[in-house]
Amino acid sequence: MHSDSYKILDNPVWHALQTVHQNFALGTTNISRYQPGTLQILGCENPEKADLNTLRPWVSEGEKLFMVGKLAAPASGWTISRRLDCIQMVCENNESLILEPTEEIITLTEADRPEILELINLVQPGYFYKDTPLLGNYFGIRKDNKIVAMAGERFRMTGFSEISAVATHPLHTGNRYAQMLVSHVAKSIMNEGAVPFLHFINTNARAGKVYEFLGFRERRVIPFWELIVEPLKLK
Repeated sequence: MHSDSYKILDNPVWHALQTVHQNFALGTTNISRYQPGTLQILGCENPEKADLNTLRPWVSEGEKLFMVGKLAAPASGWTISRRLDCIQMVCENNESLILEPTEEIITLTEADRPEILELINLVQPGYFYKDTPLLGNYFGIRKDNKIVAMAGERFRMTGFSEISAVATHPLHTGNRYAQMLVSHVAKSIMNEGAVPFLHFINTNARAGKVYEFLGFRERRVIPFWELIVEPLKLK
């Protein structure tokens, strides 16, 4: 794939909400958010010129939402809570996904949602919501009739799909379950004609080494900005 094609990954939320995930979009023609209950994330066509307050009809006071990539121009009533610098990686070569699963990998369904939420909120609380599983395909590994590891898709756009929600129960770490699942999801994405990509916090060097082993390469550091919607002051 030509390198110019990857530029949409500099603004992944906007491109997801304009293509594959357009049915989850709320907002205007130049700024949108995911429906509450799926993701607390917004995207802008041109962040540097966007007015966040045009999204006011679709947000609530006190709500926290993330922006990915360039931050929108400062707006009254919006506070930056924190910045998370993440590594963005892509995988282009199916043959590099060398890890063959030694455990049965199952497709997770609506019936598994309570267990999915229990596991992900144990391991990665605060980023996964009731309807997040609607955004893509999710897979897991069961032990003793319990989901002990999972991975799935989050931002999906034409030509690209993000691997996310990679989680293993603390009692089952060290078994390479996460590696098996990431490899499985990546192959599934490639079989659909798309390029897998992912994000992880830049302080997690161990995750980076695992993803490199599976054939991912670093593309860039990309910030995730958490914004708080404050009461709009009357003039």
